Amino acid sequence: MKTSVLMICLMLAATDALAFRCGRELVQVGDHKLDVLEKCGEPEWTERRYGTRGSRLRHPYGALELNQYEEVVIDEWIYNFGRRKFKQFLQFENGVLKKIENLDYGN
Repeated sequence: MKTSVLMICLMLAATDALAFRCGRELVQVGDHKLDVLEKCGEPEWTERRYGTRGSRLRHPYGALELNQYEEVVIDEWIYNFGRRKFKQFLQFENGVLKKIENLDYGN
């Protein structure tokens, strides 16, 4: 029984977070990066890259094929809140927060 509970806790800890706190403010998936900056201040680390997202629609007999692609701006930020709290990794797509991940403890 104890092993099952431990395994469930480990699986939950390994998943992405949906929100975290900056002081009294709540940052959650779906927030705009300007709102996150206002709530948390400047991140310790940032990186910007570009990706493509798209889809291909094809008629079963190959008579019609549509390709739709768009460029996506991906910003990645890391916040370090000190050694007693986890660092937070944030990933934005076109300015909207899509992913929050807990990293190791800060320094």
